[in-house]
Amino acid sequence: MGSAAAAHLARRRKRVLGLEQFDLGHELGASAGRTRIIRKAYFEGPQYVPLLLRAYDLWRELEIQTQTILLDLVGVLMVGAAGGAMLEGVRLSMQRYGVRIDELGRNDFAKRFPQARLRSGEIALLEPDAGVVFPEGGIAAHQQAARLAGAELRGGVRVTSWRRSSTGTIRVDLADGERIETEQLVLCAGPWLAEVAAELELPLVVQRNVQIWFAPATGAFARGRFPAFFLERAGLPRPLYGFPDLGDGVKAALHGYGDYTTAASLDRDIHEADIAAVKSALDPWLPGAAHAFRSGKACMYALTPDEHFIVDRHPRDAGVVIAGGFSGHGYKFAPAIGEIVADLADGKARPDSAFLGLARLAKQFEGSRRNEPR
Repeated sequence: MGSAAAAHLARRRKRVLGLEQFDLGHELGASAGRTRIIRKAYFEGPQYVPLLLRAYDLWRELEIQTQTILLDLVGVLMVGAAGGAMLEGVRLSMQRYGVRIDELGRNDFAKRFPQARLRSGEIALLEPDAGVVFPEGGIAAHQQAARLAGAELRGGVRVTSWRRSSTGTIRVDLADGERIETEQLVLCAGPWLAEVAAELELPLVVQRNVQIWFAPATGAFARGRFPAFFLERAGLPRPLYGFPDLGDGVKAALHGYGDYTTAASLDRDIHEADIAAVKSALDPWLPGAAHAFRSGKACMYALTPDEHFIVDRHPRDAGVVIAGGFSGHGYKFAPAIGEIVADLADGKARPDSAFLGLARLAKQFEGSRRNEPR
């Protein structure tokens, strides 16, 4: 989100300095992992769909600008029980915004995807204009676009503190002793946001989530033969999502399944239990897809209480914009979030993103504090 914000701000002829505590393009945050699902029939809420439509357009513009392939619309298959929250959410977004969704009857499903196992009572919906966004490529492309527009980006630079100075500027102190004075500040700190904006006491928790790549037993799960998918099924600890074999195996993960941790203490090792949890969910759905373990990666979800994002101005300093708490489903929105951040920094209202404001969290946080045991 920081790279996207830098690109949009620099495009508006702002003097932009981007600061990253690790190397530029590092894999220690929440956006690595080679693939993310992008889709329009958004079951998390129809209010996201206008932002998604804008994100699609901006991803395509970024592809043209940087001569990079960032989207691969292989389709997304969504499977769940009739009346389940996921499918009902898909239908609501589809109906409100006219998103194309193909409902597959059991016979059609068996003919089209014989490698998958649909259970009794389950419904399959296919969104053709959905698929994969490549996060590492997207971050690099946004950084390229930012530099082309005049931004300066620095890696290996850690911010230790920031505050409004007596002269009216915002003072940013770095770990190496350097001090920067700026008119405006944008905080896109991912799982570190609660620390960077500690004065707000944001109700964020960090969850460890593991992505696993398997070598399949056959080519039945290759791109073109099987889409990306999201499976909500009774008996699973959490919904299962995954991707076809794009050349490095079938990737799958349990959405929102893992221990709570901190960005500093995240266990980045992959354990047998991590592999077994994903394999046991994948085997009954796609027999043969999880033939052999290839690799795994631990990433982080920065979760808000309602699992909606935070994109807003600082409540006590309009010169500071905050974007974070993307709760494991934010990366696909990156270029649209960058544009919203730039608008907020310009003082423009964004009614379409008002539902992502901090006010709702303040109310939830106060309620949770009142209910804490004393």
